[in-house]
Amino acid sequence: MQLWQAWEKYNHPEVITQQQSTSGANAIQSSNTSAVIPAPVATTFAVGQQAVVDTDDIHAVIDADGGDIRQLDMLKYADPLNNKEKFHILEQQPDHLFVAQSGLIGTDLPNHKTLFNLAATKYVLPAGQETLSVPLTWVSADGKISVIKTYVFHRNSYVIDVQWQVTNHGSSSEPVDAYYQFIRDGKQPDTASRMVHTFTGPAIYTAQSKFIKLDFHKLDKHEQEYPHQANNGWLAMVQHHFVSVWLPPGGVQREFYAKALGDGLYSAGVILPQGQLASNSVLTFSTPLYVGPQTQSVLTTLAPGLDYVVDYGWLTPIAVPIFWVLQHIHAIVGNWGWSIVLLTLSIKLLFFPLSAKSYRSMAQMRGLSPKLQRLKELHGDDREKLHLAMMELYKTEKVNPLGGCLPTVIQIPVFIALYWTLLGSVEMRQAPFIGWIHDLSAPDPYYVLPIIMGLTMILQTRLNPAPPDPMQAKIMMIMPVAFSVFFLFFPSGLVLYWVVNNITSITQQWIITRSVEASKDVSKTS
Repeated sequence: MQLWQAWEKYNHPEVITQQQSTSGANAIQSSNTSAVIPAPVATTFAVGQQAVVDTDDIHAVIDADGGDIRQLDMLKYADPLNNKEKFHILEQQPDHLFVAQSGLIGTDLPNHKTLFNLAATKYVLPAGQETLSVPLTWVSADGKISVIKTYVFHRNSYVIDVQWQVTNHGSSSEPVDAYYQFIRDGKQPDTASRMVHTFTGPAIYTAQSKFIKLDFHKLDKHEQEYPHQANNGWLAMVQHHFVSVWLPPGGVQREFYAKALGDGLYSAGVILPQGQLASNSVLTFSTPLYVGPQTQSVLTTLAPGLDYVVDYGWLTPIAVPIFWVLQHIHAIVGNWGWSIVLLTLSIKLLFFPLSAKSYRSMAQMRGLSPKLQRLKELHGDDREKLHLAMMELYKTEKVNPLGGCLPTVIQIPVFIALYWTLLGSVEMRQAPFIGWIHDLSAPDPYYVLPIIMGLTMILQTRLNPAPPDPMQAKIMMIMPVAFSVFFLFFPSGLVLYWVVNNITSITQQWIITRSVEASKDVSKTS
């Protein structure tokens, strides 16, 4: 905890409410410059000179006041609520704050409240060039310490290297620590579907503790434990389909922290000792920052355990191999919609023996419906006699009334895992299928798939044996309508999976039912 205590004492992030003044006692005096940096006002930080950076993948805004990344847009991803706008991950708006900060801890060193100097205000990655460097410079008031903080952007990459060069022109030697953090409010990100709710918040990974999500509400109440120190691991801010993560090099001691700042703001970061800044020496170090989509093939190459940020829920052990198969199908067919269709058919084929057993049991129960109805008329409201008579009938006809349930129950975890796979995979975002469906992560704009799904559910209900209880029968008739309304707002990729699953189930059930009925007819005539 030594690093954290030093950080709290030296550089505690302060949040001032909107009613408070940003001058006098409420201003923050930088310990390393003579400039007075205004305290942050609710979701607004002080704005200095800004550098706008454009690469082939991102549009970023770096502010000289603190050297923060105040805005970062995904040029290849549209805003889910406005296709004409690019998707913002990092941003500083009146209603939303999410920024990436870094700084140094030590005597007379710059932090995220320090005013840096920019060499230029516009940077564009030239054609044929693989990297783009954006330097920020600072010199102490006495001229003994100079710092160059450089953001290095890469072509075809969402990784940004944050490099430091600290030069000591003086005669004293001082220890240097670096910190890297995110400041964010607790607002859930906008999604195209109102039915999509996935984890948003900080996450920490170490080899010892593995992947730990930190809940905003638990941070408010100081209720969540997490690893404070390790010599490996990373810190991320996770949201649906995207992740922002500091990736310190392995084998270096580090200390993690996460806390509520008040006014709905939270900080989460990591502190790294960088060694001794000796007299008349230069100290250089670097830590990568990834801000981009949760593309699993990329995440697995960046750091151990980073693919855990893809939120598959508690069925991750099943969902991971399902997505692996889905990826391989997509590599062949080249369309995520058709990949979902083929994957669903493959899973149905895999479970065909269980499904066949279930449907045979249902067909047998369907054949008993007239006899069950007569028993109900005979015994009226005497439920005990009705129940005993039904058990005797099942025994005589050698029918297990639960025979159709067990095979179905066994398949449920697989199909729930498939649900989470389709919901959590950024590969579905902006992925077209056919005709009117241009984004499998967004609802069907014309509600064609939900309507088809509702019709298939009605047909499936009619194929199943009618429940003996009138109330259950009414519920079974209402469910297709209720589910259809529900699915109007689901991502079209999920509805597509459900439609294919229903159509396949109906086909299997119809064939097996006809087979059972035909065998009964043969036995009667023989």
